[in-house]
Amino acid sequence: MSAHMEKLDQMMSAWNTTDASKKAALVASALEHNVHFVDPNHNIIGRDAFLNMVDEVQSQVPGAVYSRASDIGVQNNFCRYHWAIHLNDKLLMSGFDVTEVNDAGKIVKVIGFFGELDR
Repeated sequence: MSAHMEKLDQMMSAWNTTDASKKAALVASALEHNVHFVDPNHNIIGRDAFLNMVDEVQSQVPGAVYSRASDIGVQNNFCRYHWAIHLNDKLLMSGFDVTEVNDAGKIVKVIGFFGELDR
């Protein structure tokens, strides 16, 4: 598994982990210290802000499961993929991320979009 694929999997696992120390370890391994994460609800910088955001979102929908819903397309240091959030096997939300990784594979930026694009 390439470094960036491992880091993307670790970031996704952080969304599904409620144990604070395990979540912090996943985030420290996957994200650069100054990671920039932006979606329609958030615009944060740094691992601590990322952890706080994940905790906040998890508290809003306890038990939700976050998963990648597509393969990962990669060009240069950019990755794109679809994701989904389910609760009790019901789709709550889907979306699309474009993620930038550095040469070591660590995530430096995530740009998230909610929903599907109209055609």
